[in-house]
Amino acid sequence: MAHRKGSRSPYYFFVRDQLPELQRRGLPVTRVVDAVPYCSQAWALLTKEEKMAYTEKARKWSEKCSQKTVKETCNLAHPVPACLTTKIPSVTSLPDASVMSWKNDQAVVADIFYFLNIYSHGKLPSHCEQRFLPCEIGCVKYSLQDGIMADFHHFIDPEVPPRGFRYHCQAASDATHKIPVSGFHLSRTCYAVVLRELLEFVQPARGVRPHFYCRSNDRFRINWCLNRMASITAIGIESHLELLAVEDLVIGLYQKKYQKEPSKTWVCRELDVFLWDFSSNTRCKWHEENDILCCALASCKKIAYCISKSLASVYGVSLTAAHLPLQDSDYGESTNTKMVILDAGRFQKMNAECSGCDRHFASPSQDQEFVPSNCDSPCGVKTSFYGTSTMRGRGITRLLKSASDLSKSFSN
Repeated sequence: MAHRKGSRSPYYFFVRDQLPELQRRGLPVTRVVDAVPYCSQAWALLTKEEKMAYTEKARKWSEKCSQKTVKETCNLAHPVPACLTTKIPSVTSLPDASVMSWKNDQAVVADIFYFLNIYSHGKLPSHCEQRFLPCEIGCVKYSLQDGIMADFHHFIDPEVPPRGFRYHCQAASDATHKIPVSGFHLSRTCYAVVLRELLEFVQPARGVRPHFYCRSNDRFRINWCLNRMASITAIGIESHLELLAVEDLVIGLYQKKYQKEPSKTWVCRELDVFLWDFSSNTRCKWHEENDILCCALASCKKIAYCISKSLASVYGVSLTAAHLPLQDSDYGESTNTKMVILDAGRFQKMNAECSGCDRHFASPSQDQEFVPSNCDSPCGVKTSFYGTSTMRGRGITRLLKSASDLSKSFSN
């Protein structure tokens, strides 16, 4: 029995015609079913004659399907020989082009990646033509061998927010990057200059598309902002730019070395660290001076830091100040597990005042209680190994017990 095709309504053909316009507006629609919720109001505004045109399309499509079904039914009596049938290969997702080009470890460490991020004044509702208002862009050029080789940063001159959404845009900015919608004292760059200088920063060779990477959660926003800027300035970036997910890059780097894929959850957790939020030379100058964490340039650099910290040793690359902030590359992950006496100054003052009674106030192992400040503890702060002292308690309790012991020794 022939497989029955699904019917097509006039509304289906209307939605199909609206797909290019919806995609141009930046809506996340790739199929007719995705665009159905956005077209109901426009369909209701059509005249009777306009709807009749789509009704005619639906009728012709139904007739064509009916004729095809009859033809397939007639062919059942004369099936095609098995030797003449063509096998259709299954459709699979192509791997990342950069992963395919890695012939050995040296090719991996020498490959150049670009990490890109674009911040916006919030996210507007789906019915707005302007889904985002790009206001800051950051990009870094990175390789495992050389670390961060160059960086690119601009504050973007945004478009005017749609009427009624100015407060929404400013509130979203205040909650993240804090870049004002208007009245910003620093110079801003127009769309045309941003795209032109971005392409100059990348300097793509003829026939080669550089690979830009971003977090998968930011991919829709960055793509939309780039397409918006390109459509307004008429600068074609499609042939120069390919935006990929950095999570897939990290998985590919591990897979190349170990022939195993790490968990995507683990990769996301590694990229979400806050270790370098306050590191020097990470944020742009304005965000650094105002002590604001959310910075487009910093988000790109922190991706490079995470990859360096996780994969440099795997591929035998020595870490430098270009791979990690200087203090992190110097000291690594050494931490001091000893407890720090926060009121050390008060105890030092007590010792100075009662220098003649030290043997009564101090524990029998006082010489081992304090360690020099040239150890792993913070400079100038004395640390205590608890358990070496017979004295118990802190603060006033310890002082009273010491005074009691002192009075007993004087009475004896």
